[in-house]
Amino acid sequence: MMYSILEFLSTVVSILIIGAILPGIRINGPTFWTASLIALVLAILNFLVYPLLVILTLPITLVTFGLFLLVINALIIMFAAWIIPSFKVDNFWWALLFSILLSIVTLLFELYLFPAAMFS
Repeated sequence: MMYSILEFLSTVVSILIIGAILPGIRINGPTFWTASLIALVLAILNFLVYPLLVILTLPITLVTFGLFLLVINALIIMFAAWIIPSFKVDNFWWALLFSILLSIVTLLFELYLFPAAMFS
């Protein structure tokens, strides 16, 4: 349980950092709560929509050696921005960059917080 909470908080902090750095990503309102809502919506979409999109796009994903999964991640981020009024993404390319950076920054936080859990 504690691992899940810290993992969620690392995602929230990653969203705040990346949102402050990228000019094409805007997080309005009380930023911690908005970032928490973004993390929650992304988790729900990744649980419900992502597997369906992966199955539907399996041929193109195989042809591109999995690189099309980055496109799916960007589309899910754009969908989350459509759902959450205080989260704005200017275009697909900002969503793609946000997706890549979110994965990297979250991984770095989790490597720092849970070094033993990552390699066991």
